[in-house]
Amino acid sequence: MNQKKLGVLGGMGPAATSLFFDRVIENTVAGKDQDHIDMVILNHATIPDRTRAILEDNKEPFLEAVKKDFELFEVAGVDNIAIPCNTSHYYFDEMQAMTNIKIINMIEETANYIRSNYGPDAKVGILATDGTINTGIYQDELHKYNMKAHIPDVHGQKQVMQTIYDFKADKPINIPEFERIIQNMLATEDCDCVILGCTELSCIEIGANLLPYCVDAMQVLVNRAITYSGKELKNQAVCSKLPIGKY
Repeated sequence: MNQKKLGVLGGMGPAATSLFFDRVIENTVAGKDQDHIDMVILNHATIPDRTRAILEDNKEPFLEAVKKDFELFEVAGVDNIAIPCNTSHYYFDEMQAMTNIKIINMIEETANYIRSNYGPDAKVGILATDGTINTGIYQDELHKYNMKAHIPDVHGQKQVMQTIYDFKADKPINIPEFERIIQNMLATEDCDCVILGCTELSCIEIGANLLPYCVDAMQVLVNRAITYSGKELKNQAVCSKLPIGKY
């Protein structure tokens, strides 16, 4: 496969975009600078809040903002676009309709990864923003493959959102409490794995005992962005929260 240029629509949030960039570099087989992927990264931090757009049913400001970004990508000649933000994928079809450039669907790719690595009968926990949970984008994608989806209870979801927004605000994070939510999904709810379905959650250090059961949607996007760009994945993903696996 010939090397292709990757566009990254970032800023949702900036730390997650930085982590995505680092992981692409660290997970690409390269012996010199020229072996890495050409990327055009737009850290569009002022994009309107995705969860608020969904909950308030006010999508126009968000879509108007990203439309201009797609136009920049077209001028730059990118071949594929990665958007390291789960919640924004609620508008995936509308975003894809704005551009002829392929947008890598993180939700779809994550569901495919789980089906391949945990089996078609997997029960899957979902940790994500209120916007992602309420739209059901992960639930719907998992159900397409007849997998079961499980979301936190009201208290658990409130803690997930607190974790996400504390990270965005650079406040202390209650990692033990967040890990208890994962542990509950695995031990009490009998989930086979848990999706880290918000890119802020990808930035949090989770205990080694839980990592084998966490499917980091950002890492799935990293892996697919590398292969779609015509590059080879390393055998060991240096900063990943999940193995390359057979996906």
